[in-house]
Amino acid sequence: MAPMSSFSWADLFEIVADAVGEREALVVGDRHLSYAELDARANRLAHHLASLGVGAGDQLGLYLQNGVEYVESMLAAFKLRAVPVNVNYRYVEDELRYLFDDADLVGVVCEAQYVDRVDAVRADTPRLAWVLAAGDDYEAALAAQSPARDFGPRSGDDLYVIYTGGTTGMPKGVMWRQEDAFFACLRGGNPIGEPARTPEQLAVMVTSRPGLKQMACAPLMHGAAQWTVFMALFGGDTAVLVPGGFDPDAVLDTVAAEKVNVITIVGDAMARPLAESMARTPRDLSSLYIIGSGGAIFSAAVQEQIKAQLPHITILDSFGVSETGYQGSKPPGDDDAAPRFAVDDTTAVLDSDLRPVEPGSDTVGMLARTGHVPLGYHKDPDKTAKTFVTDETGRRWALPGDMATVGADGVITLLGRGSQCINTGGEKVYPEEVESVLKGHPDVFDAVVVGVPDDRFGQRVAAVVAPAGGRHPTLDDVATHCRGALAGYKVPRDLVVVDEVQRSPSGKPDYRWARETAEGAIS
Repeated sequence: MAPMSSFSWADLFEIVADAVGEREALVVGDRHLSYAELDARANRLAHHLASLGVGAGDQLGLYLQNGVEYVESMLAAFKLRAVPVNVNYRYVEDELRYLFDDADLVGVVCEAQYVDRVDAVRADTPRLAWVLAAGDDYEAALAAQSPARDFGPRSGDDLYVIYTGGTTGMPKGVMWRQEDAFFACLRGGNPIGEPARTPEQLAVMVTSRPGLKQMACAPLMHGAAQWTVFMALFGGDTAVLVPGGFDPDAVLDTVAAEKVNVITIVGDAMARPLAESMARTPRDLSSLYIIGSGGAIFSAAVQEQIKAQLPHITILDSFGVSETGYQGSKPPGDDDAAPRFAVDDTTAVLDSDLRPVEPGSDTVGMLARTGHVPLGYHKDPDKTAKTFVTDETGRRWALPGDMATVGADGVITLLGRGSQCINTGGEKVYPEEVESVLKGHPDVFDAVVVGVPDDRFGQRVAAVVAPAGGRHPTLDDVATHCRGALAGYKVPRDLVVVDEVQRSPSGKPDYRWARETAEGAIS
């Protein structure tokens, strides 16, 4: 008798592959793989990894840009009950040395051009036993192995780990049980309806509807992109990727060529270049009907730019982080510039005693998620204790660090990370609220808001902005614009204009860089 399936991601993928094996699973550039082909290649890679000694609980790094190898490596690791670990492809030797050691990596699958960097740190990371380079070596390794699916039983307790760097400090590994991540991050395999109640129910779900084509625009080293790909795979859809890094022209060319239905992005950092590419180069984008965003501000002004080009489009502005999974989406028809999200009863705003704040009270509290939440941070009990807490009733909550208020209608307004909060004369200013307003100014292409030292108020608000093409924003113009939507103490007192706002490859703002840039320009 075959072992009973679990909510392990390997079991779930194999259930779907058996149900819709001939359906297209993955498209990367000119490479098209069916579910059966992707499963067979992942089996071959799993056998190769096993031959290197990889087994249950072992962590292996994926130091890769978007490509077939990234998806196959994740699946192969899951098949062995091993743990794939995302590695930022911009990291250099010191950062790699820290991450490889912190994650206890036993090996790395990497781009061929990164092998020298990996070799340079191997002496300091003795657990790292092997390196497999994408390209000829990778394909040869697969060709030498069996495509048979002959692995042992797995469990929903198997780990899914996503390393998140945030904007300060060293990266930390968020550890999920795969079953919890399936429901919290992947929404139970059915983002628009009832989640799968049993693993076997996925087979019924995927065969009862035609597959869509979903594209993740962010790098797969970012949790949101991984969630898009695996939601597609567990839904019997086609996951589409553009090889390498984010290129707005390549994204839209691929949407047109592959007839993509859904794309997911990370806020304005991707949305604005896409809007500009749409305006610059006409394409047949009629297949595209949903643009989903999460992980960073998707301003109303940029949404309007996209809608002007694609009036038929539906925009889903969602919120979630590595420590919580998906939490909510902006309510339909809500044109408020503030980041407002409708949530379910697993999300709340808590006070310092871990009690829910009164809706409509304007009390600022900590955004929290209960139910399916992570186990904690890898090898960091102190951060785990601060982020994953238990209230007086015994309920466990994840507190990722975001501050928020909750309206009388239950809609949550996200204020931003408490660690980035600006204290100006005793008043608290949350950068994301100001950034949302700034991005509505016609002269502003991108913006990050930080606090800079002030002799009178302790800190004052400073805006670091990149101008729109040919525009020259001034402090007076920007301040006048902000006063129409913000209290006076939130209005920027300094404006620093830069050629480009620095962000991570996933689109998140680099607040450390912005603060140093602002202080250097103002001093």
